[in-house]
Amino acid sequence: MPAYRLMLALSCALLSACAQKPSTVTLTQSQQSKCPLNLYVGQQFNLTLPSNPTTGFRWKLIDPAASVLQPLGPEVYTNPEDSGLVGSAGLSTWRFRVANEGKAELKLAYSQPWEPNVAPAQSFTCSLSIR
Repeated sequence: MPAYRLMLALSCALLSACAQKPSTVTLTQSQQSKCPLNLYVGQQFNLTLPSNPTTGFRWKLIDPAASVLQPLGPEVYTNPEDSGLVGSAGLSTWRFRVANEGKAELKLAYSQPWEPNVAPAQSFTCSLSIR
């Protein structure tokens, strides 16, 4: 019987290791079809969207899902190192900590801030379910 119990304990340990949640979840514009997104309190959530601020267009957080997400800093813009072109497009990234259980929508709009009455060139919306 002791060998059976040892195998049972090892099996449970192995299954729990497989069930671990990733500590960081990253979502890109091309992965928007994964929404609604299920997250867990304590995870880090990163959102990365294509951006080119040299054109005057910027992503604006319309609804930052503040009831469930806590920002970990401002938007970070990165430009591909190998492009070598001034004004080439890059990526804007927002980092959040999943802070509370609940449901919320993360909404962003890509527009030129000096034209508030013009429809955004792009938008991004993702429903979040936090456990």
